[in-house]
Amino acid sequence: MNFDLALVFAVLMGTAVLLYVLLDGYDLGVGMLMLAATPKEQEVMVASIGPFWDANETWLVLGVGILLVAFPLAHGQILSALYLPVTAMLVGLMLRGVAFEFRVKADGWHRELWNRLFWFGSFLASFAQGLMLGRYVTGFHTGFIYYLFAALTGAALCGGYVLLGATWVVMKSEGELQAKALAWTRWGLAWVALGVALVSLATPLVSATVQAKWFAQFPFVPRSAWLALLPLATLAAGAWVWHATVKLKNNTAAPDWTAFAGAISIFTLAFLGLAYSIFPYVIIDRVTLWQAASHPSALKMVLVGVVIVLPFLLGYTVFAHRVFRGKARAGLYE
Repeated sequence: MNFDLALVFAVLMGTAVLLYVLLDGYDLGVGMLMLAATPKEQEVMVASIGPFWDANETWLVLGVGILLVAFPLAHGQILSALYLPVTAMLVGLMLRGVAFEFRVKADGWHRELWNRLFWFGSFLASFAQGLMLGRYVTGFHTGFIYYLFAALTGAALCGGYVLLGATWVVMKSEGELQAKALAWTRWGLAWVALGVALVSLATPLVSATVQAKWFAQFPFVPRSAWLALLPLATLAAGAWVWHATVKLKNNTAAPDWTAFAGAISIFTLAFLGLAYSIFPYVIIDRVTLWQAASHPSALKMVLVGVVIVLPFLLGYTVFAHRVFRGKARAGLYE
């Protein structure tokens, strides 16, 4: 059986990026919510992400690594166009890592300082990723309107990560902190709606190819019934999250994980919509998967390594979340 190796690696890269957004997204969101919590609540929030946050970033390394070795032409063009936001993201990730570890040993105003740096590192990394998304979906066009769009997308992605982080805290906490997290969830949901709307509007406007894939003669009317399922399912997932917050706020019977599952659904559906819009391009209307792909012999060699490594990454992720399931306790990560 002959496999389309370029397509296989595109699926692997997309999966790695999606898992990074979902997993590191919730701990970046928790980092951006730290300053809205009391010192005691901050300890619970830190304990909720302590066993996971550094391992979650492994998926980013895998995704970028696949881009480098499987699609070197696209890697060079994308990272050249995104040099500054990529640098800002790396600075943010390093800063939050240092702050996360140093705050444990600090006391008094020193701990507050590291908490603020942890917040800033989380915000900087999140905003930079949103900038990269905004620049990517507009085909790296230059001009004030495109940079403004990228900035709005950066803010919206920060809000999206806040949604993931808030629903994670809802699942991992109880009492007053959980009540606060429910309010944060609704705030984050509004920002996610803005982000999905921005990307959904921008990609058809910037690319005639994307517009033709989604719409027939009428703008904003999906060309087939199955395409309408994606935006409808996304709206349903948003309503699910909102309904879950209402039920939990009113202390009615609702599992704590329902809001987090709804937030994951929103991001996954939005990602699938973006993937459908862009395919078969790695860079919209410029470079396809097959034009950017490495030689088949190189892809076969790399595929062997990915097949060996990927089960370990998936296994560890599932194992860690299973071992540390349940409510977080203050002082767990001291």
